[in-house]
Amino acid sequence: MRLRGVAAVAVIVFTLGAAACGSSDPPQAAPSSAPPQQTTTAPPKRVAVDQPGPGDQQVTLDFGGRQRTYVVHAPPGYNGSGALPLVVAMHPWPGDAALIAETTGWNTKADKENFLVVYPEGYDRSYNALYCCGNEDDVGFIKTVIARMTTEWKADPKRVYATGISNGGDMSIKLAMELPATLAAIAPVSAGFNGPKVTDLSYRPATPVSMITVLGGKDRNIALFEDGLKAWQERIGCSQAGAPTTLEKGITATASTCSDGSAVSVYRIPDMGHSWPGPRQGSMSDPKAGIDATDVLWEFFKTRTR
Repeated sequence: MRLRGVAAVAVIVFTLGAAACGSSDPPQAAPSSAPPQQTTTAPPKRVAVDQPGPGDQQVTLDFGGRQRTYVVHAPPGYNGSGALPLVVAMHPWPGDAALIAETTGWNTKADKENFLVVYPEGYDRSYNALYCCGNEDDVGFIKTVIARMTTEWKADPKRVYATGISNGGDMSIKLAMELPATLAAIAPVSAGFNGPKVTDLSYRPATPVSMITVLGGKDRNIALFEDGLKAWQERIGCSQAGAPTTLEKGITATASTCSDGSAVSVYRIPDMGHSWPGPRQGSMSDPKAGIDATDVLWEFFKTRTR
């Protein structure tokens, strides 16, 4: 899901974390010959303006001279009277809201735990993340989406979290760097800190943003992801808190505390490739990985506020 322009690979100077899918994307995972699987649930209701209520709806807005879209999922019984946490979930390249929703199962988790999920859709099915893809102001777009979620949908501005896989995971890191006052925590999966700004030591969150990340030992870019993770931890002064915890299938979990007050948690799955671990459908899900990333990420998110 990450191969898009072979010629552009030759001009890469910095690939720490090497993470996105898009027009100048590195060959992180072999592209599937089949189109991305689509969700089997009912399509979201399409609206031109926000209409807060339970279920799914696709909202359109004008941003940067383009029609941009995002999909909102609200749990049953939602009436906008209480400030709920918000998870911003971002798709890989090429992808859309339906693909990431199906792959991760965030809607089911939101219904059970009572929070909101928003799926910003990248222009041309990709985001302009740290390394690639395109020239859109996706930071500005997602900032606008989050603002609308906190005003129109009454999401709790102190409990906003960003996550994604591949290109979407890279985008969550870029948001932490450039919108730190908006996010309480991020969770890149099969993604990493990458691109030219890796060597710019001033490029860091101005306020603490905690991170949990899930990496596969068989991901073709695992070494680059590890390099990017090391760069992130060195930049904000993290030190490991205790020995790694070993789970089933050789999975390890480490926790670090950082000098800026944030925390970093890392799950390493030795037998997983470029995937989202969990028992769901979708072209990038891995039901045999040994953990359900959506459950793990939510446990991390729900204890953190801004």
